[in-house]
Amino acid sequence: MRSWQGDGIYYGADYNPEQWPESVWADDVELMRRAGVNLVSVGIFSWALLEPEPGRFTFDWLDRALDVLHAGGIRVDLATATASPPPWLAHRHPETLPRRADGALLWPGGRQAYCPSSPVFRQRSLALVEAVATRYATHPAVVMWHVSNELGCHNVHCYCDVSAEAFRRWLRERYGDLDGLNDAWGTAFWSQRYHDWAEVNPPRLAPTFANPTQQLDFLRFSSDEQRAQLRAERAVLAGLVEQPVTTNFMIGTGIKYLDYHSWAGDVDVVANDHYLTAADPQSHVGLSLAGDHTRGVARGAPWLLMEHSTSAVNWQPRNVAKTPGQLRRNSLAHVARGADGVLFFQWRASRAGAEKFHSALVPHAGADTKVFREVCRLGADLRSLAEVRGSRVDADVAILFDYEAWWGAELDSHPSVDVSYADRLHALYESLWRRGVTADVVHPSTDLSAYRLVLVPTLYLVRDGHAAALRAFVEAGGTALVTYFSGIVDEHDHIRLGGYPGAFRDLLGVRTEEFFPLRAGETVRLDDGSTADVWTEWLHAEDAEVLAAYADGPLPGVPALTRRPVGAGAAWYVGTRLDTAATDALVARLVADAGVRPAAEAPPGVEVVRRRDGDRSWLFVVNHTGDAARLAATGVELLSGASCAGTLVVPAGEVAVVRESAGGASDVR
Repeated sequence: MRSWQGDGIYYGADYNPEQWPESVWADDVELMRRAGVNLVSVGIFSWALLEPEPGRFTFDWLDRALDVLHAGGIRVDLATATASPPPWLAHRHPETLPRRADGALLWPGGRQAYCPSSPVFRQRSLALVEAVATRYATHPAVVMWHVSNELGCHNVHCYCDVSAEAFRRWLRERYGDLDGLNDAWGTAFWSQRYHDWAEVNPPRLAPTFANPTQQLDFLRFSSDEQRAQLRAERAVLAGLVEQPVTTNFMIGTGIKYLDYHSWAGDVDVVANDHYLTAADPQSHVGLSLAGDHTRGVARGAPWLLMEHSTSAVNWQPRNVAKTPGQLRRNSLAHVARGADGVLFFQWRASRAGAEKFHSALVPHAGADTKVFREVCRLGADLRSLAEVRGSRVDADVAILFDYEAWWGAELDSHPSVDVSYADRLHALYESLWRRGVTADVVHPSTDLSAYRLVLVPTLYLVRDGHAAALRAFVEAGGTALVTYFSGIVDEHDHIRLGGYPGAFRDLLGVRTEEFFPLRAGETVRLDDGSTADVWTEWLHAEDAEVLAAYADGPLPGVPALTRRPVGAGAAWYVGTRLDTAATDALVARLVADAGVRPAAEAPPGVEVVRRRDGDRSWLFVVNHTGDAARLAATGVELLSGASCAGTLVVPAGEVAVVRESAGGASDVR
């Protein structure tokens, strides 16, 4: 991997000089310097300008833009510009356009109007990459290369004939022959057995439920096709440039069908785009989850926040503006969770186009605005935090996350539509967040030996090796919690026979013989006073201690929560959807059982995270409440330069970062 970090924390935005007269460019650079901006992403959506017709390139405007930025001391993350093809590509090659499952053609006029399997698109896009990289490989402003942009955001699935043939090739490579395919897809069911590869298609619109393994494999294939574009562009760059290469993932923004854990090795820096869900009053907790998941994808290494918003976005039903101080809290929370760069979309708010109401560092109203003043303050903050660059986040807890398990858990014909993959992930994460406990969100293949506690929410699909790794973690002294609807199927979406929860049955010492999902709005009580809904199951505690059982509902007296000592550790199982209070109580027992402590003892609503580099540590405190927060800390508060000797007071809505003095960190661990 090529080194990507600068001498401090990167700060900046997408910059689109092609949208503005050149007379504005010098003003832009002056404002960037005033704000402390040191990195901008350039050229992301400029294919139609760089190549106005096939094979004819016009680089003069980009030459001048990069020169202006370099003269002003602004570094550039230069895009390959392949993010959205120009209209001429579809006009000359309509076969490059994508189709939906119902056969409808998706036309140009938005963005990403291309089939990801199209050989014509691949050829033309790589020709552009080669041309751009050849021209700017040694430009002094360019410190990083940006492959495409948000790959698969709008065109992750294509069901056209070109994609169908690519899908068949992918299946041949995966299974070798039709016997392997038929076995994996369970085609003895519903007379689906295939006798010729030409009979195999993507899961297009069908009279009723499509084959679930066919669906699952098509999702895998679609993620792999997007990844193939990333790898193809990177391969071209590798032969021409020396700077590090990245692309922007979309972790935590509802993007379900791209397996970013498998993509991480294809970039020199994991970069992420994150936008708040305005309708969620706890969106700052979702932001933290996205940061911890991005760090998990980066395997614990520092990462780059490529995009977020200074205020409102343009694409939600109600695009709510950020309140004073929220921009700063959001940005520094990402830094707390491992980001060594904070960038936004975009530098200057657009005058025209679909994103003209999307916020920017420079709003339509100009620099004399709340937003730009906060942008300048954040720039100063990030300069003050330069020393945390390269440090890593402390976490004693891991939450297992697998995109394939997500896809499988939400396929058709399951016991309850009320079971969603992310539900227990969010519930358990939010409970940890409220306790000040930091978690890494990691793939099940991750080495778990460094953790004390591992949470396994709704891991419906699990491979044998991953189940064995969890058992080894517990036997070695770890504490694990598995939730309902976990371990149910193998990688082919075939049921693990012998009783649920399948792959985890022996570890947990329990066996479920039948699921008893609840009706909409129905609740049950447990004999410890807890309340639950959505899910119950006929569970036998064969070799486990029963900690709680149902007091009413369809299964009175049946176990709902169990614990089993295994080796030097313990394996817990919860077979129902506990309410918030009961989830908090369970998490309190788990962290106590595992010996996990918070980063610091903090009042409710105050976020605490610690970054560490060797014997140096920094405590981040983000106060999301309307009251001042008081907590124990000793050291220097970097944003103000003030010393704190045992007590830190963080005003309402503010942020503090304490470089802890020797022994300070251990005092709160």
